[in-house]
Amino acid sequence: MRRRKRRNRITKGERLLYTAGALALVCSLIIQIFCGANIGSLNQTVEKLKYDITNQEKKNESLDMKVSELTSYDQIKDIVKEMGLEYNNDNIVVINNQ
Repeated sequence: MRRRKRRNRITKGERLLYTAGALALVCSLIIQIFCGANIGSLNQTVEKLKYDITNQEKKNESLDMKVSELTSYDQIKDIVKEMGLEYNNDNIVVINNQ
């Protein structure tokens, strides 16, 4: 009697499962790459906005300093003299916000 050799064949169901698993692995890698690229792009945008905010804050500080210089008592006094007006302390009204 001869014994028949058994072949280890992969069934259709197993082949389908292996194919589905391989496709799922490839799809997950592709999604991970695209999401990583998207996150990198968002990080660049965030850094650019932070840089713009910092520059705007510096400009605002500079303008605040100019406003303080222009509203100083000496500056106002000089402008008043140039316009031919006089400084009268009795006409000054101080308003306190409380």
